[in-house]
Amino acid sequence: MMPRSRLISILRKNGLHANQLLTGSTKAAPAWQPNAAVKNDVRPFSAVAQEQRPHSDTPSTVDYSHLYSTAYHPHSPEPNYPDLGPTSKLNLFTAINSAMQTAMQTDPTAIMFGEDVSFGGVFRCSQNLREEFGEERVFNTPLSENGIAGMAVGYASAGGTSIGEIQFGDYIFPAIDQIVNEMAKFRFRSGNQWNCGGVTLRAPCGAVGHGALYHSQSPEAYLAHTPGLVVVMPRGPRCAKGLLLSAIRSKDPVVFLEPKILYRSAVEEVPDADYEIPLGKAEIIRPGNDVTIVGWGAQLRTLQAACDLAAKEGISCELIDLRTILPWDSDCIKTSVKKTGKLIVSHEAPITCGFGAEVVATLQQECFFHLEAPIQRVCGYDTPFGLVFEKHYLPDEKKNLDAIITVMEFSL
Repeated sequence: MMPRSRLISILRKNGLHANQLLTGSTKAAPAWQPNAAVKNDVRPFSAVAQEQRPHSDTPSTVDYSHLYSTAYHPHSPEPNYPDLGPTSKLNLFTAINSAMQTAMQTDPTAIMFGEDVSFGGVFRCSQNLREEFGEERVFNTPLSENGIAGMAVGYASAGGTSIGEIQFGDYIFPAIDQIVNEMAKFRFRSGNQWNCGGVTLRAPCGAVGHGALYHSQSPEAYLAHTPGLVVVMPRGPRCAKGLLLSAIRSKDPVVFLEPKILYRSAVEEVPDADYEIPLGKAEIIRPGNDVTIVGWGAQLRTLQAACDLAAKEGISCELIDLRTILPWDSDCIKTSVKKTGKLIVSHEAPITCGFGAEVVATLQQECFFHLEAPIQRVCGYDTPFGLVFEKHYLPDEKKNLDAIITVMEFSL
């Protein structure tokens, strides 16, 4: 078989474009020429219309149809919370518990398992579930993350709904073989004839104030490098219940990361009703006009504080919660950046190859002529951190405020 690079070279010599490999077209691609109006325009790039662009061999928008179910990325609207009826004041772990209880009440095939979950788990997320649903549906496993993930895949491939718990996100790495090579590829390798979409793996993640090296990591970027997975991280209780119910009922395998610092510290009025928040859709939680700020998980609390500080300086920030990290809602971010001309991405995980880098690369490619300032990343440092260094490691509101002021100075 001819190497792809050699074939592309031959195509170009014959006036064809590499993307015609996909379409089967034989029409010659027009040669790209600089736009004279743009070349001679002295306005800022953000004010120049992008009329012609060179083609790329890499499509700017990824087609996920061969990796995910047709039910993925629903276009259903956000739930209208006032219409959902009575609410209860819940923290994150009780909202997670409520979602799993609802899922198991409505799906008799759903089972929940993991290390110590039968008595409630170390964070109490599964408390009282064994008493309600019995030990055949809620049970402990050996201390084997690879075994938990493998069992989840096997049960889901037979048509059941698996809710597996990895006790700490830091220990998800022994399960990577099952997650990457089985769970994520099950649908693709069969040509969509079978799947293990009934899998949801839950895992606490992130810094908690006293977790140190082995109980403070944020592994979302490792997982987001795996086509076929859905990776989700909620910012609070109300969001968590709706997203977890969507994850459990999704026909795609989901890794659901729960910021453990929020288990007891985040408290909200959460609907008692059964409701779902669509996967793959970001949420604008604070409209603004001057700068777009993107984050996910517990970092949204920090970013809210940074936006409050910026507002005192007269800066209007548009704050977006990505919610689903893979596949992510790039359209929402692009629309915002085209309005504000400035972007900051902030996350707790280390900066190098963090998922923020993917957001930055995509927005630089798609919104280059709309940008008025260099995109900023405010993230964790490239180092493990012990207890005494955690407050220095975390990308707090002051670091984010510095980034906001930096991008705003380009507009002066």
